[in-house]
Amino acid sequence: MRLTQFKTIKITLLFLCLSFSLFAQTGGKAKITGILKDAQTQETIPFATAVLTDKATKANVKLAQTDMNGAFTLPDLPAGTFTFKISFVGYQTMVRDNVVITPTSGTLNFGEIKMKTAAGNALKDVTVTAQKATMQLGIDKKVFSVDQSLVSEGGSAGDLLQNVPSVSTDMDGNVSLRGSTGVKVLIDGKPSLIAGGNVAQILASIPASSIESVELITNPSAKYDAEGQSGIINIVLKKNTKLGFNGSVALTAGNRDNYNGNTNLSFQNSKVNLYGNYSYRYGNRLGGGFQDITYKTPTSSTYFANQSTVSNSLDKGHNAKAGLDYYIAPKSVLSLSGGFNSRENERNETLNIQQLGASLNPVLLSNRKNFNDGYGNSYDLNVDYSQKFKKPKEELTFNFGYSSGNNNNDQTYNTNTTNRNGTPIDETLSLQRVFNTGNNSNYNIQADYALPVGKSGKVEAGYRSQIRLGENNQYADSIPTNTSIYVQNNKLINNFDSKDQVHALYLNYQNQIKDFGYQIGLRAEDARLDTELEGYTGNVLTNSNGNIHYKRIYPSVFLTQKLKGDQQVQASYTRRVNRPRPWDTNPFLDVSDPLNYRGGNPNLLPEDVHSFELSYSKYFKKVTFTSSLYFRQTNDVIQRVRSTPVNGIITSTPQNLTNQINSGLELIGRFDLVKALNFTTNVNLYQAKFAGDTRFDIAPTSGFAWNANVTGNLTVAKNVSIQVRGDYRGPEVMAQGKRNAMYGIDGGAKYDFPNKKASLSFNIRDILNTRRWNMTTEDRSTIVDFERRMQGTMGSFTFSYRFGKTLFNNTKKPKKEDQQESRPDEGSF
Repeated sequence: MRLTQFKTIKITLLFLCLSFSLFAQTGGKAKITGILKDAQTQETIPFATAVLTDKATKANVKLAQTDMNGAFTLPDLPAGTFTFKISFVGYQTMVRDNVVITPTSGTLNFGEIKMKTAAGNALKDVTVTAQKATMQLGIDKKVFSVDQSLVSEGGSAGDLLQNVPSVSTDMDGNVSLRGSTGVKVLIDGKPSLIAGGNVAQILASIPASSIESVELITNPSAKYDAEGQSGIINIVLKKNTKLGFNGSVALTAGNRDNYNGNTNLSFQNSKVNLYGNYSYRYGNRLGGGFQDITYKTPTSSTYFANQSTVSNSLDKGHNAKAGLDYYIAPKSVLSLSGGFNSRENERNETLNIQQLGASLNPVLLSNRKNFNDGYGNSYDLNVDYSQKFKKPKEELTFNFGYSSGNNNNDQTYNTNTTNRNGTPIDETLSLQRVFNTGNNSNYNIQADYALPVGKSGKVEAGYRSQIRLGENNQYADSIPTNTSIYVQNNKLINNFDSKDQVHALYLNYQNQIKDFGYQIGLRAEDARLDTELEGYTGNVLTNSNGNIHYKRIYPSVFLTQKLKGDQQVQASYTRRVNRPRPWDTNPFLDVSDPLNYRGGNPNLLPEDVHSFELSYSKYFKKVTFTSSLYFRQTNDVIQRVRSTPVNGIITSTPQNLTNQINSGLELIGRFDLVKALNFTTNVNLYQAKFAGDTRFDIAPTSGFAWNANVTGNLTVAKNVSIQVRGDYRGPEVMAQGKRNAMYGIDGGAKYDFPNKKASLSFNIRDILNTRRWNMTTEDRSTIVDFERRMQGTMGSFTFSYRFGKTLFNNTKKPKKEDQQESRPDEGSF
């Protein structure tokens, strides 16, 4: 088959050469070349997407990507009239219309194409044939434009991340990348102090409508913070940098009393860029589940425990961000920005518990109501300075950032316990209160310098210091049955202070020799965690201090080879670290579940991670494809270990186990089948192997797992589009059990009004109500079957309106026919 096709191509080429002698003299079929640059900085823009579209059929004829030097080539072009477009996330799409190619065209050199920045929300102004690429591939990261995700409109950042290839969230909102936790989640490149840095609370409080793009850095280079076992997820909020005065408003209403509001304003001229946005989220979610425990070696009359839960959670959140970019000189920019977040959470749970004997006879029956009132706020301030020099790509940047936040949770547990005859048990506490207060602050000082070397080389060097201070206090009291006096509960009282410091230096060198590119980096970090714990031993108040201090070198190597036919191969190695999360080091007990207590471990060591990756990408006429083989070994892996039950209560505490190996294959594809239909799919196949740990009686285990998702987009009419998404997560082996399979389907539709300024969308998430986290854990003492759901089927309507005028057009007035085709976020050249 291939031989026949090859012979046909040879005959066709011979025929063309004989028929068009002048075309033969130009060296073959026509091609388009050019170099893409930032209009302001004159720096080249790598990994942008160039596409040539047939003007008559609207079909994509050729697709290519700029290389590390911003250069691109569209070879082997047929004769005809085309539209050329080149795009990159964060920039306006550049367009050249009526590109005529004849058999004698030869090479069309577009020279330097200079791009201007554009706002993230301008993506909505572009029709399907002019959309920015939803996926951009860089030397060490992938950028996904998520502004057009219909199925997550009206939801939170956590809902939106479910639509990003390689990313998933669990029942508690914790994020995993390629099936592995330990992900570093950043907001605009910096850690957030919302809810004390709790990732689940951060994602719940940010509306999806305020997010421009998501960056996945699966194997970060030495330039990035070394923290994050499986990589970095950077959520980029909309900054609104369109020229002129612009703005947008979006309002969402959904079932179960779910509401969102979002507004953005910006103004930019040659000297200043002012921007600001505000959003409000009111999210009401119903949940529930069950937990069945079998005690292998019971120490009391309880052999089994069955627990059912019904819950309702209400989240209210305000988010505001504002900034000013001032151009002191053409190459000097001073930026000031600030953000504020305020949140409230009200959570009510009803737990029905049956503790049974060996013959399933009732021993204790209890009904418990948990009330949680959470509230807090945080703010951040940043000063940035950028200085560019005469030499292209030479730049010095500086950042000073400060953020502060408080996080409070007041919990009340009201328990009514009876024996098998319905008689109250006097010894049981009927009312218990726990008050948590936390205050946190972060300091960040960073300087980076980039210097071009030779024709295509570049040296990067920098320094960064991060200091995190935390004060967390817990107080508890209770009222015993048949009394009305609160009694201090010393077992649950503690004060925990921490100081986490990381000081780092890095050096990177990258270069490109023809089609081969490489980047070598080294990062040195001095990390120190100091903790102070104050608590009770009996009735005596005691103090203990902890100190973890280590210095490490983190190397990184990236090798990239560009092949013929728009193909690229990349190999990389990095060393990473996964530092314990604040709540994993705080030893206070969470007693909200009467059968399962959770506590922290202030003596946790950081995980040491070695990551290897081999990736391949290919650009076809209608397909963008990338694949990655990866291998990751984690030493001193952090896992929660379950203790032997005491009075039927299991306590889980994070511990450092020996090591874990994750290896797998990831496939991501974007398919533009016809003009009106495209879909993106992601498949991740991986093997997890745990070495086991005799100290905790954990046996070695391993297992294969896989997950997949697909998102399809269909334009059914000129102004109507539909989006459908499905995902599946297969069974997965854990250190102490197995997580069972889960799947779900989402759908959305959008109507753009004829004026192109307003739109109305509707979506339903979890249409079949199938997203339930179900797992079985087993250790030497217990077998636990667990299921939990947190959302169920949810639908919402969103109305969006955009206003303002951009100034991207050339001073030369376009022709009348060209005016009909122009878009607010496009510029011609």
